[in-house]
Amino acid sequence: MSFRHSETLRVRWSEVDAQGIVFNGHYLNYLDTASSGYWRMLGLPYPSAFERLGADLVLRSTELDFLAPARFDEVLQGRLRFVEAGRTSLRFEAELLRGAQCLLKARLRYVMVGREGATALQPVPVPEGLRAALQAFEAGEPMLAVQVGGWAELGADAQPIRQAVFVREQGIPADLEWDQADPACTHAVAYNRLGQALGTGRLLEHVPGTAKIGRMAVLAAARGTGVGAQVLEALMQAARREGYRQVLLHAQASAVGFYRRAGFAPRGLPFEEAGIEHQEMLKTI
Repeated sequence: MSFRHSETLRVRWSEVDAQGIVFNGHYLNYLDTASSGYWRMLGLPYPSAFERLGADLVLRSTELDFLAPARFDEVLQGRLRFVEAGRTSLRFEAELLRGAQCLLKARLRYVMVGREGATALQPVPVPEGLRAALQAFEAGEPMLAVQVGGWAELGADAQPIRQAVFVREQGIPADLEWDQADPACTHAVAYNRLGQALGTGRLLEHVPGTAKIGRMAVLAAARGTGVGAQVLEALMQAARREGYRQVLLHAQASAVGFYRRAGFAPRGLPFEEAGIEHQEMLKTI
């Protein structure tokens, strides 16, 4: 069986013991980091996705097979895969590599437990939606679905994402974030397999023949997993369907590289918008 998820790790000085090798207890931290990345790649970031399920996961048992030591500043790859689901448990296999050399193999068993009330920390059945998502990921199936539509249809899911990212995280005043354009825009929202909204963006006319993409936002726990790229592509397809010849956007300075990779080119000098440095970018379609 192959591993569909690999997490890059780097050994820190504080993780090395008096023998000059990684202290054995830190290997569990490496596996936990790989596990968090695995859930993120499923589009089920921990813990928010599990809060939606009304359940949680606790580690029941771990079996480690140490094959070779890791040392300070080495780059490692932590790999994890889902093996099977029981009635209340999930089994995974993991390994830690340095290049092609396997340093550690592990088997992990988690138990699904309730979050509140009489079932708090008590075993509960694995939700079918979670079981199906795990099987779909290991089979290489898409983990996200992007819906495109109007504000009346998607606004209830888009608004909390924008509130979390722009208002709470970036400190943009709410009266600057919310405008009168939303009802006239085409919106896109990315959903995971549990129906949880993870990212959003909108499209509106800038001038005849040119559309403008804006309000691109992805929840922090889901970044780096392709959510933003899928939302952007859905909006670009909408622009093509609506007959636009080019698309313009104002990219935050931290996102310029992301839009360059999507084929957008900078135009003009950077400028400040809502207290944040931006760059106008353009792409012909």
